[in-house]
Amino acid sequence: MLQRLKILLLPLLAVSCTHHFGDVVDNTPVGNFDVLWKTIDTKYCFVEDKHVDWDEVYDRYLPAVKALKATDEIALFDTLSSMLDLLEDGHVNLYSGFDVFSSSKWYEGYPNDYNWGLIQSNYLRDYRSVGGMYYNTIFENVGYIYYGSFSNNFSSANLAYIFSSFKNCKGLILDVRHNGGGSMENAYRLASAFFKEDKVVGYWQHKSGAGHNDFSPLKEMVVEADAMKCKWLRPVVVLCDRHTYSAANFFVNAMRYAPKAIIMGGTSGGGGGMPLSYELPNGWMVRFSSIRMLDSAYVSIEPGIEPDIKLTNSSTEMDEVIMAAVRYIYFY
Repeated sequence: MLQRLKILLLPLLAVSCTHHFGDVVDNTPVGNFDVLWKTIDTKYCFVEDKHVDWDEVYDRYLPAVKALKATDEIALFDTLSSMLDLLEDGHVNLYSGFDVFSSSKWYEGYPNDYNWGLIQSNYLRDYRSVGGMYYNTIFENVGYIYYGSFSNNFSSANLAYIFSSFKNCKGLILDVRHNGGGSMENAYRLASAFFKEDKVVGYWQHKSGAGHNDFSPLKEMVVEADAMKCKWLRPVVVLCDRHTYSAANFFVNAMRYAPKAIIMGGTSGGGGGMPLSYELPNGWMVRFSSIRMLDSAYVSIEPGIEPDIKLTNSSTEMDEVIMAAVRYIYFY
């Protein structure tokens, strides 16, 4: 594992587990509501970024919670989920024995023009696959890789083989549209293949107090060039969309600093935080981010990354985003 990645992850390993409040709280609708509200208020790192008046939210939801009976579990779950949905954060979840809440507001209203069937039929007809990456040469001298999840592990040898198969290609398209994230280590390692030297691609900090703006000092996030021995130093076009989230969002941010990379497609989904979990008195779990990531200009990547060239696909016969990337490589 990368040395600086260790520095980033060690605090997470210490906090990304189940925590309990020291005070004894009644397992009632109001007791669970209070614990959930306080947890977000004091430990969630994006209260200010979301522009939500969290005190007003408490006053708004408390009457409905007070009206619930102890047996109204589903109604309580729905009420608490409605409150959490105001944060519009895909890393905020509520887990019960009968349901899981996850917000969809962070991608609603954005184009959903990604068509996996179209990609398979037009660009991956004779593909090979390794380490979760589907790859093929298209239009004779353009390499194409689709990587759908950073949860899929790959080795340096895997990547070296893929790059060697593109040895006669002028450039590479790396498609991470609809990649919902996964391992941050994989995101760092893949990005490393496109850098000749170490590069600071952003900063991270964790919540250090109960105040909305109480954070630890900033720490660098560095892509280390020697983390991946095989290199691609020719043009690379990274394709993303609103469903490019979490570790994939971090990868897109890192690739903005790669020497011969350009980002095309839609605004990425964000998810610029590291989640941990707390347990409510009734045993339900709430998950949320307590560590935030910023780009090298100290701007939060939680809202998502704007591409260098914004594109959508309106065709049912071809992927216009891929075709634009091909044209870019041809005329690079």
